[in-house]
Amino acid sequence: MASSRRPLLAGCAAGLLALVPGAAWADPLLARYEIRFAGLHVMDVEAELDAGGPRYRILARTKSVGLAGALSRTETVTLAEGAWRGAEPMPLRYRLEGVWRGERREVAMDWLSPGQPSLQRLEPVEPDREPVPEPLRRGTMDTLSALAKLARAVTLTGRCEGAAAVYDGRRRSDVTAWTEGVQPLQLAGAFTGESLRCGFESRVLAGVRLDRDAEEVRKPQRATAWLARPLPDRPAIPVRIELPSRWLGTVRVTLTGVTPLRSGQELAQHRD
Repeated sequence: MASSRRPLLAGCAAGLLALVPGAAWADPLLARYEIRFAGLHVMDVEAELDAGGPRYRILARTKSVGLAGALSRTETVTLAEGAWRGAEPMPLRYRLEGVWRGERREVAMDWLSPGQPSLQRLEPVEPDREPVPEPLRRGTMDTLSALAKLARAVTLTGRCEGAAAVYDGRRRSDVTAWTEGVQPLQLAGAFTGESLRCGFESRVLAGVRLDRDAEEVRKPQRATAWLARPLPDRPAIPVRIELPSRWLGTVRVTLTGVTPLRSGQELAQHRD
């Protein structure tokens, strides 16, 4: 897979875990996923989700494993916090910290007003990347909040349709989603039953690295997610995600386990 696509994949995998409306989820939830590329288990994602009440908090950990981890270590923690205004997420805070392919990375954004992100920290600074103009930053939200918005529709309406303007501190993208139908799915040890199949498309508008083919990077990138209820008394979450690669086949993200956390149980803390 092209290196420019890997951060987007991890962001999507983590962000697609946040598929619950606040009013319907009283207690936090712990979900675990594995990522396979060309048949190899290359990465694990673990997410703690707390969307009860008018606010939401999503904490996702991504870690490379096996040969991929030995050759190029990846270990990140991503945090999104915000509030719900009806069906709209109002992000307040976004943090990404850790190592991506052996390189230290950090992003810190705050929203001082709705739809107006303020970039506090960015590491590494990339002078060889085109800037994202201020007008394109307005009205945007982080990846986790954006995908939470798109997926919230599944629980509220039973369909996937939605759109969001996304800014992750480096790139500006438009994300859209649509319904592709209902499909039976069987995942060993994690889920068996009917799932809702959703199509996703991401288009990069700005923030392309100058050493990349801008026309190629800006081509629409599609993914498919299957949403279901592994816990009958909980809203739907993704149980499988597929992202085709132009070079070496399909990247697959698969649910391996989901556990409800006790009411009032503290989620792992993430500090600046």
